[in-house]
Amino acid sequence: AVKIKAPKKATHTFKVKAPLLAKGQTLCITGSGNELGNWNAIKAIILSRKKDEDFFSAELDLTDALLPIMYKYAVYDIEKKQIVQYEGGENRMLLNAAAPNRQTIINDGFAVLPNNTWKGAGVAVPVFSLRTGKSCGVGEFTDIQLLVDWAVKTGLKLIQLLPVNDTTATHTWTDSYPYAAISAFALHPMYLHLEDVVQPKNKHILTGFEIEKERLNVLEAVDYEAVNALKWNIVKQVYPLQKIALFASDDYQQFFKQNEHWLVPYAVFCYLRDKHNTADFNTWPEHKTYDAAAIALLLDLASGAYDDIAIYFFVQYHLHVQLKAAAQYAHKHGIIVKGDIPIGVYRYGADAWQNPGLYHMDMQAGAPPDDFAVKGQNWSFPTYNWEKMRESGFAWWKQRFEQMSYYFDAFRIDHILGFFRIWSIPVHSVEGIMGHFEPAIPVYRSEFDEKGIWFDKDRYCKPFITGQLLADTFGDQQSYITEHFINYDGFGNYALKPAFNTQRKIEEYFGGLENTPHNQWLKQALFSLISNVILFEAEGSNGQQFHFRFGAEGTSSFRNLEGGTQHKLKELYVNYYFRRQDGFWKTKAMQTLPPLKRVTNMLVCGEDLGLVPACVPDVMRQLGLLSLEIQRMPKDSARSFFHPSDAPYLSVVTPSTHDMSTIRGWWEEDRNKTQQFYNFEMGQWGDAPYFCEPWINKAIVEQHLYSPAMWSIFQVQDLLGMDKDLRRQDPHEERINVPAIPKYYWRYRMHITLEQLIDASEFNTMLQGNITASGR
Repeated sequence: AVKIKAPKKATHTFKVKAPLLAKGQTLCITGSGNELGNWNAIKAIILSRKKDEDFFSAELDLTDALLPIMYKYAVYDIEKKQIVQYEGGENRMLLNAAAPNRQTIINDGFAVLPNNTWKGAGVAVPVFSLRTGKSCGVGEFTDIQLLVDWAVKTGLKLIQLLPVNDTTATHTWTDSYPYAAISAFALHPMYLHLEDVVQPKNKHILTGFEIEKERLNVLEAVDYEAVNALKWNIVKQVYPLQKIALFASDDYQQFFKQNEHWLVPYAVFCYLRDKHNTADFNTWPEHKTYDAAAIALLLDLASGAYDDIAIYFFVQYHLHVQLKAAAQYAHKHGIIVKGDIPIGVYRYGADAWQNPGLYHMDMQAGAPPDDFAVKGQNWSFPTYNWEKMRESGFAWWKQRFEQMSYYFDAFRIDHILGFFRIWSIPVHSVEGIMGHFEPAIPVYRSEFDEKGIWFDKDRYCKPFITGQLLADTFGDQQSYITEHFINYDGFGNYALKPAFNTQRKIEEYFGGLENTPHNQWLKQALFSLISNVILFEAEGSNGQQFHFRFGAEGTSSFRNLEGGTQHKLKELYVNYYFRRQDGFWKTKAMQTLPPLKRVTNMLVCGEDLGLVPACVPDVMRQLGLLSLEIQRMPKDSARSFFHPSDAPYLSVVTPSTHDMSTIRGWWEEDRNKTQQFYNFEMGQWGDAPYFCEPWINKAIVEQHLYSPAMWSIFQVQDLLGMDKDLRRQDPHEERINVPAIPKYYWRYRMHITLEQLIDASEFNTMLQGNITASGR
């Protein structure tokens, strides 16, 4: 706060923002005319700012001023009482004269100051991966405080977490995927620290708990099912003993009122999920459609369902308190907490049940093929109905951002490209390769004629299956395949039988068979037959609009066309994917992102990886959204690696993410890549060491620390990899996720406790020295 005495009379109020000032600095204004000091630095007018206010302001009496007035803002050192730096750009100009009974407010936006004056380093780690002496086989919100203590000791300024929302759909390990939340608002019960929930008079409930807790806590990886079963067992015992007092408390009632819009639907959803033994609300015998009136009856105190529902209120309140306390502890120690917003919502979750109109339930979100997933990715989430969301002013998103701001100062938007366009896959498909971008300007039927391309809709849109392809694919099993799965169409081509003509039907069929390697191979081969197409017809277009299958030129369907047709189709393909969509997608993004960004003061970082449209960097720069720059995933296709020294200021640089192998794991994956990196990115002569030795790991971390990017953020595994004594013996045990495996078990845990890490003085001193030397 800066207090400046205001004049008795003021005709004009100048307002401006400057978020990057150092401690002891404020803004001043100087300009032409006596009222602004005639450009005399000594007579500059200091701006004031109230506590927690965004704007600096100055009130002036310009009754007798000669217009126009030229002026600039400048940074002013309060202690030295002098101007430190003038803002850049042209002089500002005031044309609004003073007038009786009129107050003029000049909102000047941001002072034009360098935006590269501050840099920080952070650590990224999922909450479930934290390990402390007090954990229960999984990291908990209370463990974040020890992570903060370690960050303070080493000079790290930020803690980045993966999503912490409830993902409980099946009560099995498949729920460990943190990006499939059954609620975009509810926190995951497994992060609850039970000892802080159970009151002293009820501690007898914890008898025997310690034995199972210790067994789980020494495990190398998270036992998702056992951890959650143990915690719910205790919660169900303590709830009846503490519910009345809690529900009557002012803090709880304030929490409930503030979060009722999502809390009630979520709690009722969980109750119905368990009552009917499925999260698929479409199969529930009752309440399959959300009805607020019917829900109110269930919540009546006399209802037999009340306690089975209200127990979720109880749990969510305690989770809120514990995460809020962790965030406040971080703030008290100067540490920023960064969250993560998944791009999608679970198909069978509370959000989709409560507001199905906000989503396209007949489609699935995913990603096109890349080097990490050659068949693309299918996340199974419904895609967003942006038009419907716009009708309410994006109310659901604004509520989501507001709830995030309770705990986080910054957040990562998972797959920010989804705000430009999403990879949309029909529900009858399984593989991501069967999708297309939505929205997208299609290829029109007339374009084929204009380019002289022979057009046969069935040839381009139906799976191209010939006897030769069947022989090449299935060999001596061809007769079995044609008998069970294929019909001959009489023209030298084949078609899948109606019972097997979609990937979803094939998956369901093989789901009833033994899961052998042969059956898995056979299923994938049949999937490939279905995806052997060149075009997808746009739904409802009556054969007039089409989308190219990604990588169509690599299909046997394409290769069996004559050369001239191939060439013309390839030109149209390139136009479709890389030219015609850019301006369209930019317009779509500017309709959604700016109104959402305006509702929050959190720092927004976008995960802009994959097939990035050319318009994305410009939109992110305009909106002040930080990009993500990864050394081994260069956005320039002509380069093998991205060098951290080339990063823009408004970015986050990192050597790896949770979807990738760590530095050490990657070093052993591809010898040729490693050798190239060693010689050209590290500037080393000779053969690269087979294993990533500590000095190599350290050199890569230092490259990122010295980057001009605002943030250098590292997985905790990559930081520990710098120390021969602290690093894990097998780096391949440190990977958090493998995107190419749809149902991956997310269970990585740190192999040492945070208490041990805090006591690792030599390592901590080394890390702090590197961070300090880099100016972070």
